[in-house]
Amino acid sequence: MKEKINKAFAEHFGEAPSRLYTSAGRINLIGEHTDYNGEFVFPGAIDKGMVARIRENGYDKVRAYSVDLQEYAEFGLNEEDAPKAQWARYIFGVCREIIKLGKTIKGFDTAFAGDVPLGAGMSSSAALESTFAFALNDMFSLGIEKFQLAIVGQMTEHHYIGVNCGIMDQFASIFGRKGSLIRLDCRSLEYEYFPFNPKGYKLVLLDTVVKHELASSAYNARRRSCENAAKAMGVEFLRDATFEMLEGVKDKISAEDYKRAYYVIGEKQRVLDVCDALGRDDYETVGAKMYETHWGMSKDYEVSCPELDFLAIKAKECGVTGCRVMGGGFGGCTINLVKNEIYDKFIVEASAAFEKQFGHAPKVYPVVISDGARRLE
Repeated sequence: MKEKINKAFAEHFGEAPSRLYTSAGRINLIGEHTDYNGEFVFPGAIDKGMVARIRENGYDKVRAYSVDLQEYAEFGLNEEDAPKAQWARYIFGVCREIIKLGKTIKGFDTAFAGDVPLGAGMSSSAALESTFAFALNDMFSLGIEKFQLAIVGQMTEHHYIGVNCGIMDQFASIFGRKGSLIRLDCRSLEYEYFPFNPKGYKLVLLDTVVKHELASSAYNARRRSCENAAKAMGVEFLRDATFEMLEGVKDKISAEDYKRAYYVIGEKQRVLDVCDALGRDDYETVGAKMYETHWGMSKDYEVSCPELDFLAIKAKECGVTGCRVMGGGFGGCTINLVKNEIYDKFIVEASAAFEKQFGHAPKVYPVVISDGARRLE
């Protein structure tokens, strides 16, 4: 990938000295759709992400080339200069959010590519945002703290993409550490690293290769449901709600809002239970909680789909320790915690059964927990 980027950069912008940056996609072991509810998440950066070569160009414009899409975009740094192409809006949004912090950015040239699959729930968008937030901060010596860099990415989603996301994806891309998952309190932003090197198990993603578009309206509607339920219970976030409180307002909120809140309140405890289980090397409990999360997301939060449910059922039949839909849902991947001795058999059987049912095989992505945003050269 580095060679492709170097070649594209030289072709479009010349051979002058430049810098190379990267940031990671992420997995989330458990804790989904909880970040914007002020709760806990448990993500980690992975060994797949975005890489960008970048150099100040002496102009007042950004010139960007997407190697994967083979598309070029050029835009200024003022609000009215927003590009039309969505991939370019991510870069533009990062620039604008940094400028809003009172920092000065100059024009730059960049060519970038990634190996984090689009639409697979590994947050390629956060990897892209974090790569450029980290790169601009470093290249222009802006002195922005890492927490603020994550917020820059989050606000890019809010203001320039139209997805009212939480902080988890960008946080994991910025703060990721090789061999560790991160328990993040999305309200206080306190975090703790948990070593994750499960002996005898592998993590693997099965990608349905289905992208039921994570429409802004669908995502934001679920967030509104959570806010409605929290308001009815008199709390700011569902983080502070209990099942008993929810039952007390059941007749005051819609059935849909009730179901959404029921899932989120349960997911809060599941994250904490998984953290405790990891401290005991109890991966059977970790896996059981993953399955609970999947069916909560499918039945109560309603962000799964037939393809994902099929893979979860098949994983259970094959003896997989844990499986669940990962990411925002509406397609994408399942994340699977699989014992080494059944790994190969599971991949073969699940792939064959899925292809028979849906007409195409899932893509298989083994993942390793890796470092987050950093300069490569």
